[in-house]
Amino acid sequence: MKHKISFVGALSGLLSAGLAHADELNMTPGVTAISQSVYDLHMTILWICVVIGVVVFGVMFWSIIHHRRAAGHEAAQFHESTKLELAWTIVPTLILVVMAVPATQTLVAMYDTGGEDMVVEVRGYQWKWQYKYLDEDYNNAFSFFSNMSTTQDEIQGRSAKGEHYLLEVDNPLRIPANRKVRFLITAEDVIHAWWVPDFGIKRDAVPGMLNELWTIVPEPGVYRGQCAELCGKDHGFMPVVVEVMEEQAFDAWYAEEVANEAIRKEALSKTFTPEELMAEGEQVYATFCASCHQANGQGVPPVFPSLVGTEVVTGPRDDHIRLIIDGVPGSAMQAFGRQLDAAQIAAVTHYERHAWGNNAGDITQPKDVIELSGQ
Repeated sequence: MKHKISFVGALSGLLSAGLAHADELNMTPGVTAISQSVYDLHMTILWICVVIGVVVFGVMFWSIIHHRRAAGHEAAQFHESTKLELAWTIVPTLILVVMAVPATQTLVAMYDTGGEDMVVEVRGYQWKWQYKYLDEDYNNAFSFFSNMSTTQDEIQGRSAKGEHYLLEVDNPLRIPANRKVRFLITAEDVIHAWWVPDFGIKRDAVPGMLNELWTIVPEPGVYRGQCAELCGKDHGFMPVVVEVMEEQAFDAWYAEEVANEAIRKEALSKTFTPEELMAEGEQVYATFCASCHQANGQGVPPVFPSLVGTEVVTGPRDDHIRLIIDGVPGSAMQAFGRQLDAAQIAAVTHYERHAWGNNAGDITQPKDVIELSGQ
């Protein structure tokens, strides 16, 4: 009896492991109506293909076995049989029609972006996402960037990898549950693709074009995806994280962000102390610059030049600001004029000119950046 129980337990474990492995190999049903429709369509087509395969190979093997020459059978002659040609034309056509009906219904639903409760623009950069709220009720209140927050120590193997390795960000996109959110997908530099598997949605982000997506997520939670287009050497470091919030919690968070945006706009006319510029500049540098120029400013010459005692940080301040705003065409140095506001550019300029032993002896304020950039 003991051996029997052990055998049943082992068999149960094997079946569970097999089902778990099957779930990993199959598509995920997701959490939205669209993702469930896509999953159901996938399973419908899969079983149709399985039936076709069984019938075709079944007939083939039965014919091979029962109509072989060794059994005394001779090949039948049905060349130019009208009935047979009609059959193998009509039957596949009917199968395709049966498959096309649910596929068309799902595609129509996926592209029905009307009746939205809010609109979010998703803009891809190498290698981060910018989210901008565009709906009329919220009056395009603010935008922010979402950068991967996995540390370089994890990436380089100097520390243990976290639970969400390469799928964690500093600022996730936040949307409310049970509201229809329409996404406008585009890119600033190269082709990206915004993909959240649990939502069953993915769309290419193409510079100069707007593609559309929508979703209604019934359950609050954190959902993860990533760029699904080969967008450059750091393609794998461009995750998508969406936090779906309860409606009341989302409204409260949004009101707070609107208030913070008003404060940020006021900061553009403020005069900062050197200490404030260094503190803010260090944060901006860590988020946008350290991945290329390193946290200590040493860079990786010649691709990413050093910022310690070099001409960039010791030369004219205005040239330094323009370099950050416009970037360097044809190089890895991006143009940050549309990614950072005047206060952030002023802070990071001041930080680079006075960190790591640099001492340019000047101060950069937001008004200086505004004068140069026309922001």
